[in-house]
Amino acid sequence: MTTSPNQVYPVIWHNNSVSLIDQTRLPNEYSFVEISRSEDMAEAIKTMIVRGAPAIGVAAAYGIYLGAREIETSDRTQFLDKLAKVAQLLRSTRPTAVNLFWAISKMLKTAEETLGTVEDIKHQLLQTAHAINAEDLQTCQAIGDHGLAALPTTPEKLTILTHCNAGALATAGYGTALGVVRSAWREGRLTRVFADETRPRLQGAKLTAWECVQEGIPVTVITDNMAAHCMQRGLIHAVVVGADRIAANGDTANKIGTYSLAIASKAHDIPFFVAAPLSTIDFELTDGSQIPIEERHPTEIYQIGDTILTPSGAEFYNPAFDVTPANLITAIITENGAFAPGDLAKSKIQVKFPQ
Repeated sequence: MTTSPNQVYPVIWHNNSVSLIDQTRLPNEYSFVEISRSEDMAEAIKTMIVRGAPAIGVAAAYGIYLGAREIETSDRTQFLDKLAKVAQLLRSTRPTAVNLFWAISKMLKTAEETLGTVEDIKHQLLQTAHAINAEDLQTCQAIGDHGLAALPTTPEKLTILTHCNAGALATAGYGTALGVVRSAWREGRLTRVFADETRPRLQGAKLTAWECVQEGIPVTVITDNMAAHCMQRGLIHAVVVGADRIAANGDTANKIGTYSLAIASKAHDIPFFVAAPLSTIDFELTDGSQIPIEERHPTEIYQIGDTILTPSGAEFYNPAFDVTPANLITAIITENGAFAPGDLAKSKIQVKFPQ
């Protein structure tokens, strides 16, 4: 098994192309995929070589630039028309992750507002993509510290359960839910992480556990259906998960299985936190019923590697996300602090998509 450096950055601009950690090969192989075309970036997002809502947003921003670089015209109107087609290709890859749409909108706004030649626009698009990447890293570090302040004060050393992977691999670095874990570990407040394996793609078992092992954070992997048992046994003090889209009322879409985890947390009086950047909050949606839920190919359920798990003739349903109602969430941790779900709209910390 190949190891990685402690600092994990899943999206790196290098030698005029984008280097992506190939997350489909972890934990057995730590390798990179070089992306130099917008079509290849769209495919990398769709096939989950890069995944996690913030990381998808960063990757899409660079994808817009790569597409812009491929456009051979000096006419501004033609350039913007062709850039809009690049944007639509990238938008079509993952419908639930709002950061994807936010980043694309920001890049298109940059193109429309930049004065000068087409080459000037291309240059500014690259600078904006760099800025989105750097800002997300700073955001995650702030989320980690605000999350540390929001965690229960007793016991002194906590055991935290998380679901899927909302770590450095899912962001520009450091992570959202795992950002909270990292901050707690740094300050001596963490005893252990319990990581749900997160069927069907096993992001918890493969990715979250991998990140924790790299940094020496004690981690125990459990199957998804063990979480309530662990809570009943008093093994869990808090649950921290990420998010792919949050509605204005606090309803939160995250990896499938999050909703049942929130129900179990409520039943055992365990605080349930969502950690996500403000860009994940979609104030255009009043509640979670309006969040589009991506459905993925059934092979993720019935096959692992070359092994078929189910009998021929069975049917499958494979939603990638579920929606956790706001009343099950203790607080939503953002880069500007932790808020009760009902206070999101009142906080006046509203991120509007560029028009």
